Amino acid sequence: MKNFQLALILFLIAVQTAFAQTKIYTVIANPGERASNEIRLNWHQDLSNEKSYTTYTELKDKKWKKSKTIEANQEICSVFDSIYSKRPNGEDFYENARFIRNTVSIKGLKPHTTYQYKLISGNMSENDQIIRHFKTAPQSDKWSMGIISDIHVYAPIPNRQKAGMAMLQQLEKQTQKPLDMMLHVGDLSAWGGSYSFWPTLYADSTFSKYVWAGVNGNHDDMTRKHATNNAFFHNVNNNPINGYEGQEGVSYYFVYGNTLFIMLNNEAMKSEQELDKAQQWLRKVINNNPSKYTIVLSHYQWFMGKDGRSSQYTRWKDLFDEVKVDLAISGNNHIYVRTNALYADKETDGNTGTVYIQTPSADNERGQNMGELLYNMDLIKSRWTEGANTVGALILNASKKQLKLSLYDRTGECIDEVIVKAKTKEK
Repeated sequence: MKNFQLALILFLIAVQTAFAQTKIYTVIANPGERASNEIRLNWHQDLSNEKSYTTYTELKDKKWKKSKTIEANQEICSVFDSIYSKRPNGEDFYENARFIRNTVSIKGLKPHTTYQYKLISGNMSENDQIIRHFKTAPQSDKWSMGIISDIHVYAPIPNRQKAGMAMLQQLEKQTQKPLDMMLHVGDLSAWGGSYSFWPTLYADSTFSKYVWAGVNGNHDDMTRKHATNNAFFHNVNNNPINGYEGQEGVSYYFVYGNTLFIMLNNEAMKSEQELDKAQQWLRKVINNNPSKYTIVLSHYQWFMGKDGRSSQYTRWKDLFDEVKVDLAISGNNHIYVRTNALYADKETDGNTGTVYIQTPSADNERGQNMGELLYNMDLIKSRWTEGANTVGALILNASKKQLKLSLYDRTGECIDEVIVKAKTKEK
């Protein structure tokens, strides 16, 4: 009898294992190269032989009668495995992170339309399927985005993530509705190589409702022991694969409405040769994609917020003048800094030149104090920080005649605003 019971238990365990539900996690929607009709999805699942699919349809198709299904491209990801990390309780451990990375590019979508989608793997029951939404870009000039950076998600200090997500909710209060999309300017993670930090952020209900586009920050690129690898950022996103050699899916561009966004990876620009390679690519992208507005995002600061000294501004200003970049956004310094439109190191009336903005931190824990403005007093028009406990983010509103950027603090107070005039560069 005992042998029979043991055999039955072993049989039930085997059956349960065979029919175990595949877990899906680290789900994100990124814009396609033409964001009006393409969305790119990324999600991860446990190692198995199970194929994964996405089924999607317009949100108004409540019964999914017009839905379509696409099989995901799959690859084993091991770049995060065995990396030294931290658990939420502060315990040291090595990440056990080998999984299947799934990616899908959905094309032929309708502009300015909200879709619902399911992620399905193996024998998942209908109740276990993940259902989310994404919104395509409009073809017109009217849209709004949130801009945030430097959240530094870190398992032992969960309040960093809470502060960042509460700031996004504050932006939603200002618009009185969800924004069309979110931009981040890097350092979402304290250590990008600590895989366990990513699914925690991506599962947050505020984060997961949006399409996201962002840049690789130095913290996103690193491990606890300061090893660096852009594969961390690459594998938790499915960005357009239109960057230059070695930066595919890390440096990239996309067109949103009538605006060209170019996303740069500072970690690949340490030498002058690397910088030249990035700048040649940026010049080519702008020449091949004439747009009403051109916006460049890069993680490292244009100016040092403490005293106004030039930083990346010096490396990029001549090229931005040449190719007529309208707006340049950075982060990293944890102090908000903003100029009016600049051309040839001088402020203009806005009909030419680039507006430079760098975002404040948003984690309520790693901000900086600022001192007297000693440099670039004729260029820098606004600075802001709350010191170490800074939380701030911006709203970018686009219209036919202008882009409007507004900086908000955690209480919803508008701290600063600037207008970027349309210069009509489309061919």
